[in-house]
Amino acid sequence: MENTRLKIPYPILVEGKYDRLRILSVAEADVYTTDGFGIFRSEEKKQLLRTLAAKTKIIVLADSDGAGKVIRSHISSLIPKDRLIPLYVPQIPGKEKRKAVPSKEGFLGVEGMERALLTDLLVPYANGSATACAEEAKQSIKKTDLYADRLTGAESSGARRDALARKIGLPCGMTSNALLAALNVLYSYEEYRALIGEAFGAQEAEKTEETSK
Repeated sequence: MENTRLKIPYPILVEGKYDRLRILSVAEADVYTTDGFGIFRSEEKKQLLRTLAAKTKIIVLADSDGAGKVIRSHISSLIPKDRLIPLYVPQIPGKEKRKAVPSKEGFLGVEGMERALLTDLLVPYANGSATACAEEAKQSIKKTDLYADRLTGAESSGARRDALARKIGLPCGMTSNALLAALNVLYSYEEYRALIGEAFGAQEAEKTEETSK
């Protein structure tokens, strides 16, 4: 069991290639790098993060030094904070074996962490864990939600689906099943509820007012 890697359903973002290799030693996951401060200059990296964040939450595991703090802050400015799962390694003095000298602040980075410690950090997000299941449950939008919001099953459903699709940049003419699939990729349940309020809240309030007159 010692060599069994965790199956992590979320992308993991680390600073460098050696951090990536260390994570892959304990987890089966899609692991991306910021290339240190390269994330500040690379439009491709930024677009990749935005695209990933539109589909899933992202685990961010940067070093516990000043540079890691700056990188985390920059990532938080690129994508919504509710799409991030921030994890932190402890500040352990030392240096990685491949380096001639310690880092500027003298702490080990992600690549220098013990496998057991990284496993403990990631295990709550592994497939089958309570946290991972809770995350999935939180993000689930069901057909009954679309029915309750009159996006299906009503005479006006087609027009309402088109209005919602236009608001979020999807094509008009989508079936309720196609819209449901897209919404579950792009939004958590809480975000969906807020979206419905933005799209139809004022309109619904006006209708209620007119009915009561």
